[in-house]
Amino acid sequence: MASTDLYIATSWWAGHRDAVTAVATVVVALVLAKLVDRTMSRRAAKLAASVTGRELSATADTRLRLVRRLVSVTIIVIGIALALAQFAAVKRVATGVLASSAVIGIVVGFAARQTLANAVAGILLAITQPIRVGDLVTFQGETGTVEDVRLTYTYVRTGDDRRVIIPNEQLASSTIVNHTIVDPRVRVEVVLWIPVDADPMRAIAALEEEPEVDVSIADMEKDGIRLTVGTWAPSAAERAQVAAGVRLRCIERLQQASILGG
Repeated sequence: MASTDLYIATSWWAGHRDAVTAVATVVVALVLAKLVDRTMSRRAAKLAASVTGRELSATADTRLRLVRRLVSVTIIVIGIALALAQFAAVKRVATGVLASSAVIGIVVGFAARQTLANAVAGILLAITQPIRVGDLVTFQGETGTVEDVRLTYTYVRTGDDRRVIIPNEQLASSTIVNHTIVDPRVRVEVVLWIPVDADPMRAIAALEEEPEVDVSIADMEKDGIRLTVGTWAPSAAERAQVAAGVRLRCIERLQQASILGG
């Protein structure tokens, strides 16, 4: 009985050895890519903490993300190649492909032109850094914070929590407005309306008691006078919170000055 089981196991292994080895190779490659990615991320965070005492800068974080993905993709591609090399049929096909590599290269290059263009643009974006993770940008009428710069696509989160996914080739070949590339602060403007018969100068005087703001009359219509209160948020992530706080305090000041009803 034992010899029969051994014979069956040996026969099964002989018939499926290549497939099992291929699957094991892919699994090892995936695990290795994940481990290397985590190790690079943790090592970079520790290095930044020990050298600067802070988290990674936006510039370093953007470049590190690209390097991590390139390393992970390289490991996975090598693993898949080694897995496919276990099969004799694949080896024969690969030999034929190599014999006609010029033709195949042209066909594959043409078919994958858009993907390759996005990947090359992603590398250029990470190197030149017209945008960085955490920057507030405007692209084709959409304004939001850059969440991630990946190899082929860039993810931007808008103020209403929508994710705008932009092909990197478009970013590299179009005009981008980066509001925070020089100064991390973000301009915040709050609009307030007061009655048309209210004294605008008294309203401006009341609002200017708010620290670090500038107040101006933006417009006047039959229904009221529009005032704009401007200030600065320390970062793009804090602009909504700063705007809400300024709006609330300004309304309170106008109510205290009897310009708005309480």
